[in-house]
Amino acid sequence: MRVIGTAGHVDHGKSTLVEALTGQHPDRLREEREREMSIVLGFAWFTLPNGEEVGIVDVPGHRDFIENMLAGVGGIDAALFVVAADEGVMPQTREHLAILDLLGVPGGVVALTKTDLAPDPEWLGLVEADLRETLAGTVLAEAPIVRVSARTGEGIPALREALQTALADCPPRPDAGRPRLPVDRVFTIAGFGTVVTGTLSNGSLHLGDEVVLLPEGVRGRVRGLQTHKRAEETALPGSRTAVNLAGVRREQVRRGDVLCLPDTYRATRRFDAHIRILPQASHPLKHNTFVKLFLGAAEVLARIRVIGQEAIPPGGEGWLQLEPQTPVVAVRGDRFILRVPSPPETIGGGTGLDAFPGRRHKRFDAAVLARLQALTDGSPEDLLAQTLESLGAADEEALARRSGLPLEGVRAALEILQSRGEARSLAGGEAPPLFMAQSRWEQVTSRARRLLKEYHFTFPLRPGMPREELKSRLKLPENWFLPLVAAWSAAGWLAEESAFVRLAEHAVRLSPDEQAQADALLEAFARAPAAPPTVKECRQQAGDELYGALVYLGKLVPVSPEVVFRAEDYRRLREDLVDYLRQHGTITVAQARDRWGTSRRYVLALLEHFDSIGLTRRAGNERTLA
Repeated sequence: MRVIGTAGHVDHGKSTLVEALTGQHPDRLREEREREMSIVLGFAWFTLPNGEEVGIVDVPGHRDFIENMLAGVGGIDAALFVVAADEGVMPQTREHLAILDLLGVPGGVVALTKTDLAPDPEWLGLVEADLRETLAGTVLAEAPIVRVSARTGEGIPALREALQTALADCPPRPDAGRPRLPVDRVFTIAGFGTVVTGTLSNGSLHLGDEVVLLPEGVRGRVRGLQTHKRAEETALPGSRTAVNLAGVRREQVRRGDVLCLPDTYRATRRFDAHIRILPQASHPLKHNTFVKLFLGAAEVLARIRVIGQEAIPPGGEGWLQLEPQTPVVAVRGDRFILRVPSPPETIGGGTGLDAFPGRRHKRFDAAVLARLQALTDGSPEDLLAQTLESLGAADEEALARRSGLPLEGVRAALEILQSRGEARSLAGGEAPPLFMAQSRWEQVTSRARRLLKEYHFTFPLRPGMPREELKSRLKLPENWFLPLVAAWSAAGWLAEESAFVRLAEHAVRLSPDEQAQADALLEAFARAPAAPPTVKECRQQAGDELYGALVYLGKLVPVSPEVVFRAEDYRRLREDLVDYLRQHGTITVAQARDRWGTSRRYVLALLEHFDSIGLTRRAGNERTLA
């Protein structure tokens, strides 16, 4: 599905030409028909000679409605640029042409209209020559000029053929599985509810899809789909689409919102961009000024932060951080237009580079400038390397969303980066593998090793750092941390042990003084094997760290928060219990107390411990082998 957008000066016959091409007059408002001037966007469609059906967005030409024009030309495949033969190039002709050029419209056709009003053929030749001079250096420099008269029908068949040729050179819109529809019109239909329209891109919509409207996050469901007033089960990328929404009220939607599937896009309040200022702009674009930003169908006020220079002069280029006052949906590669509010003037336009740059950039930082340069004109792998740096770690789909590259392009670029040692894969178990820039990997790995080394130095008697503490101190999300730990373990320098992680070379070793303390404590256990010192007494005598080390080294076996046994005594008591139960079948607490010559406190803790590990089973006052 393809969409053509009109452009040109007011009263040069755009709407009349659309009616001649399609049989449908695009003006919908009574005021438009009474004034014979388009005010809002109009829509129509027709069939090319090859049978392909295309849509047309008809835009206002008057300078007072330039902002309505901007809402309609963002998603077009080709321009139908209209110039009246009796007037030639006019002010809005030049401004509309500049907008088409800034938006990078792939091409189009120039319709020289009202040829029946031209004084003579020589006049038409002069107008065409002036037109060629005006079009030079723009996206329409090579566009054919077709002489037409909507009133007589002269040239209309040739115009259809020229449009067909222009569209043949435009690649089809890709289906990346992430549809988005910038809303350029919203209304209600009795009995159906809220309807939004726009040009669909990046994916298909289907009946029943759960959808969300950004930036507000209003959720709904696709109740109906139409393309050119035909009901469809699927709307394809590139098509003019009307979506009937269930669960969404008219007042919850406004022009400029973006309809998409949940969790595929996010709104942003700051994005990096490359900008080109028009040579005819009245003033340089200065740092910290406010402009009107036109992105998709959205129009918002935004603060400009000029990066790398004090101001960008007319005819110049540069980098910006744009900070819209209202969140917008921006994707790398999206084109936008900037206008100053007063006096109203189109000053330039550009391309989004990074929709989520994080904090404000230092304006003259060399690393920032190098990154922006790579994002502006680097290869796909350079772009992906920058994206990896900004995201930290991400799977292929997240990289595609952030970089603007197709999924196949992401995979190819990742292969190149990995072969060059600039990126690595982190296996995520059942989850899709994550990818991380080598520089980020080295940074995180170095920090993890340093933290563990410091921890072992501070707590040499502990088996390692708790896993959750390392994750917290590294400030890593769960989906990064687990694959990183697995990779570090595979590399051989990190060991995992229960809930702890440690450097592989770390081992708990007692100093001579600590060994003497341990021997003294264990001697106390040897003197009363069935009634040894309690956990509290052990901590008081040897200290928390040494007590913990003796447990870790297997010298002591805690059976409850209060009771602990020496390992050999624990094994002996266990074996004795098993032998007794095999001979007698059952044992009570009193029988165990008398058999081992100890108190109820120790016996009860030990028997409950054996119950908990599945060695014994309690039935009333008796225990049996489980």
